[in-house]
Amino acid sequence: MSNIPKTQTAAVVPSHGAALEIRKDHPVKQSSELAPGECLVKLFCTGVCHTDLHASKDDWPLHANTPLVGGHEGVGEIVAIGEHTSESPVKIGDRVGIKWLAYSCLNCEQCRNGREQNCPKAKLSGFTIDGTFAQYTVSYVHHVTPIPQNLDSNAAASILCAVRGVTVYRALKYSRSKIGEWVVLPGAGGGLGHLAVQYAVAMGLRVVAIDSGHEKKKLCMELGAEKWIDYKEAKDIVQAVREACGGEGAHCAVVTTADASGYTQAVDYLRPGGTLMAVGLPGEAKLEASIFFTVFKSINILGSYVGNRQDAVEALDIASSGKVAVRCEIKGLSDLEGAYDALKQGKVAGRIVLEMPK
Repeated sequence: MSNIPKTQTAAVVPSHGAALEIRKDHPVKQSSELAPGECLVKLFCTGVCHTDLHASKDDWPLHANTPLVGGHEGVGEIVAIGEHTSESPVKIGDRVGIKWLAYSCLNCEQCRNGREQNCPKAKLSGFTIDGTFAQYTVSYVHHVTPIPQNLDSNAAASILCAVRGVTVYRALKYSRSKIGEWVVLPGAGGGLGHLAVQYAVAMGLRVVAIDSGHEKKKLCMELGAEKWIDYKEAKDIVQAVREACGGEGAHCAVVTTADASGYTQAVDYLRPGGTLMAVGLPGEAKLEASIFFTVFKSINILGSYVGNRQDAVEALDIASSGKVAVRCEIKGLSDLEGAYDALKQGKVAGRIVLEMPK
């Protein structure tokens, strides 16, 4: 298309540990340069999350490719598709979402079993390939997610996040929790947590929200949590959870924290037969729990790493039906560093979404 610019504004990490740079001359891949199966997306907005912060700071055991345009939860319009692309499920002009999982082969054992995110050939937005902190980005026609017509772009971007909407939906989905059972959500007032509360309520689960502060408590209770525990005020988190769940403990915990203690506590406050869904990626931390009581209480510990294409469609459909509402603060791409600071300080209630410069 002739109206695709040669350059764009993008947030770039030049090398591991280097300071973030807002560049206004970052190149845009032209339609003639797109490979079969690739598409160029003009972005409207993108969410910001802790995963982006980890990639920028290079503090994970896995290392991002650099120079890097971060971001992995963008929504925009397809403006070009690679020549000789066959059987594309999307077309130019479609509004689509870009997720952490940008590409998988769709033909290996992992992909065939619905674990596309574990594909050995997986490409990750904002980590192994350029992501959504830019006006334009390249993705793949078989992995972008069509956005329901009645769903706002800013809300959709938050739901597509690696450790928020899609991921927490998948964790709840695969936890095998039944209607009426108790689920504990540490960090319930944050960007992930406030979505987790709503997905859990939509699934008929009873929510114990753990976080701190009046604003976050108000948000969680408004969204349907039945019980609130302030971790800064509670003297014994384990006992407080047990009491909140009628004395027996919770049926499930979806732990997204970067603190290893969140996982250890979960094994202690789960009732016999309970399930710990490990979602957060705390870098070098170890999962430490009593083997004796894990066995004695028949505790299930499952890792849940982002979601596949179907999980994304389901998570967006639930939101478009009105059962999940995203609370977000709108900023510009130039505010990315400030957004990172707010995340590090735990000051974000809800989500931060960056709108692209026109």
